[in-house]
Amino acid sequence: MQFTYYGHSCFLLHFDGIKILFDPFISENQLASEIDIESIEADYILLSHGHYDHLLDIEAISLRTGAKVVCSWEIHEWLNKKGISNTHPMNIGGQWNFDNFKLKCVAAKHSSSLPDGSYGGSPMGFVLFGKNKTCYYSGDTALTLEMQLIPLWGQIDFAILPIGDNFTMGIEDACRAAEFVKTTKVIGVHFDTFEFIKINHEEAIQHFASHNIQLNLPIIGRNLSL
Repeated sequence: MQFTYYGHSCFLLHFDGIKILFDPFISENQLASEIDIESIEADYILLSHGHYDHLLDIEAISLRTGAKVVCSWEIHEWLNKKGISNTHPMNIGGQWNFDNFKLKCVAAKHSSSLPDGSYGGSPMGFVLFGKNKTCYYSGDTALTLEMQLIPLWGQIDFAILPIGDNFTMGIEDACRAAEFVKTTKVIGVHFDTFEFIKINHEEAIQHFASHNIQLNLPIIGRNLSL
């Protein structure tokens, strides 16, 4: 499996031959200025919630690639009105078998409004079950005890968690989240993009290491093999 980072909470997973893009916010992220969104290919796009910094580029990428967009019912309706019809609505607690992977939607403790101010439905996280690996992307969230349910559904090989604090979990709570889902491998996202969420990289890595958890802080435009 390969992870490609496009900045903030946007990344691509090459998951059992399928390209899955998450929360596309690229074109107005100054840290991702070298990323050409026209070069990004995707079979699926997963949206954790409706905030601007998670779906800014959904229209451009989904219409060009024809990717199926998986999102809340409310975002599904909003996208359909914009002419994006290849959508699959889901909600917390639901699961679905897609091509080569199963997806389960789980709770995220956050808010969700769309760029026009309309309601974006409940924020979600995702557990992806592949042939050989299972991963958890929490979406934007606070630490919540509901995370302790996640390992009941399968062994989590790695988790993708926000660590920038202020709007989401910070370093300490994200480390606890990793312990809740019983994984020792974490990829940090939702950090450094804005002044509010800048972190000390060395302190973050050391804090996770002190709990026997490996934290990877990805570099924009680079690939990780998982």
